[in-house]
Amino acid sequence: MSLTLFGLVAVTAMVVSYALEARSHWYVLTFAVACAAASVYAILIRSWPFAAVEGIWCVIAVRRWLRVRRRPTRVGL
Repeated sequence: MSLTLFGLVAVTAMVVSYALEARSHWYVLTFAVACAAASVYAILIRSWPFAAVEGIWCVIAVRRWLRVRRRPTRVGL
């Protein structure tokens, strides 16, 4: 049960932070962390394709965060 809850929280955090990415670079970083958590969850349930895809998304999001963190935050979206 707790493993399922961990996966639910990780994927929910991914969706919410992805939806809010345009508001702040911190949401991009949150998305990266949530992707890493989802990848860990996938490893724990032995879903290797899902783990690989989420790991790749994590790397992409970290690279994007490194690029966008220098831009000013857009307010009012």
